[in-house]
Amino acid sequence: MEELTKAREAIGNETARCVIGQQAVIDSLFLTLLCGGHALLLGVPGVGKTLMSAALARTLNLAFQRIQFTPDLMPADITGAEILEGDGTGRFERVVIPGPVFTNILLADEINRTPPKTQAALLQAMQEREVTIGRETRKLAPPFLVLATQNPIEMEGTYPLPEAQLDRFFCCIRVGYPEPEEELAIATTGPAEHLDSVAQVLDAERILDLQQAVKEVPIATDVASYAIRLVNATRPDSERAESEVTEFLACGASPRASQALILAGRARALMQGRVHVDFEDLRALAHEILRHRIILNFRARAEKLDSDALVTRLLEKVTP
Repeated sequence: MEELTKAREAIGNETARCVIGQQAVIDSLFLTLLCGGHALLLGVPGVGKTLMSAALARTLNLAFQRIQFTPDLMPADITGAEILEGDGTGRFERVVIPGPVFTNILLADEINRTPPKTQAALLQAMQEREVTIGRETRKLAPPFLVLATQNPIEMEGTYPLPEAQLDRFFCCIRVGYPEPEEELAIATTGPAEHLDSVAQVLDAERILDLQQAVKEVPIATDVASYAIRLVNATRPDSERAESEVTEFLACGASPRASQALILAGRARALMQGRVHVDFEDLRALAHEILRHRIILNFRARAEKLDSDALVTRLLEKVTP
């Protein structure tokens, strides 16, 4: 616990050398890594999503790759390909060329700009931590974290992520605009130039140890039951459904949301120097865990409600 709290502070200090503001987002990214999950980043261009990802990888001494998703991107551009290579004597052998997915932190930039066939190339890597290339299946070296970005305001020429893939993202993090004072510092100092000055805080071996420690944080039965009640309350056909919420939903969150909420609560407790999960941990994380897992119906869109507003209503109705 002491090591983790110190690491959290050090990561914040080091990333602040090149990322001004957005420390809450960096905390959420680190929490996602501790839980062994993947994160979907929602934010307009220019708010520092790529820079944050690169800075986090540098503080953790992890390999980092970025893929710009475009309409003509092919699955092999992500996973790699199997080719025939000659030795100059007329003999050929099959050689696997690994793709950029073979890394520790993979930034999938504007993931909704590529067709579903290519989006699905990430599914096996995200869920199974392995990639099949031709006849060969290769494991991905842990830790492995996918950070996918989306522009929430531009829908022209995009391919919405299917619900099955959205559910595989551990959390959905909104990246907003900086405060005026922070924007002034960004505009006058060019913080991106200081990326090389970011120092290492942890390494892959220690991260794996911390991931195991997170899983061992105890959680009281009533706190875990509260997480289940929160998730059940999003399901229109559940006995615990909240009518004021589910009347705006076509589909609620899956059991994967319950698992994610409890695991995230454990990580948040440990990051804040506690060895037990509190109700407030779950409530603080509810938006990031649930916002991309609930599907709005026509009535919600007609009344201009978004998923965040519905999660807020849910938290008002479902109390500890």
